[in-house]
Amino acid sequence: MSLVFVHATLTLDGFLAGPNGEVDWMFDVPSAPEDQEVVDRVCANIGAVVGGANSTRTIEDDGIPYGGIVNAPVFLMTHTPAPPVERDGITYTFVVDDIAEAVESAKRAAGGKWVSLLGGSIGRQCLQLGLVDEIHLDVVPVLLGEGISLFGGLGMRVDLERLETSAFASETHLRFRVLEASV
Repeated sequence: MSLVFVHATLTLDGFLAGPNGEVDWMFDVPSAPEDQEVVDRVCANIGAVVGGANSTRTIEDDGIPYGGIVNAPVFLMTHTPAPPVERDGITYTFVVDDIAEAVESAKRAAGGKWVSLLGGSIGRQCLQLGLVDEIHLDVVPVLLGEGISLFGGLGMRVDLERLETSAFASETHLRFRVLEASV
């Protein structure tokens, strides 16, 4: 059975991106080979990705999940039906409004490997529906003060068990198991 996990790089104040979606801060910090080993280990286990975006922003403007280093099917949440798109060997399937179906489709496509949930809205919706097994965070030592929050607006308590913590050059890598969620 596939592990479903929220995966994000975020600032110390909990933002995925700046107010206008900018993520340049992610690339302004030093990293160590051990940081890359953590990323490589996670990416090697990913069998499918669920995200939210439109086809232009995600596929045509080089906003490819994981920069293309994960060669796995991608299921994108949308409000408008569209046929699947293939780019660089990756199939992008558009799922209209049913995130539970997107996760189930991703689990089938993952073939027992992990399903990565990308984006604040996607992660929050899946947590609210009880679809998340783990949360993996790569925290960068930057405070933006405002931006797009990972968990802002979740509206519920989620109890977690820490599974792994590591810190190297500048990133802190955190892995938690979701124990219980309640409104």
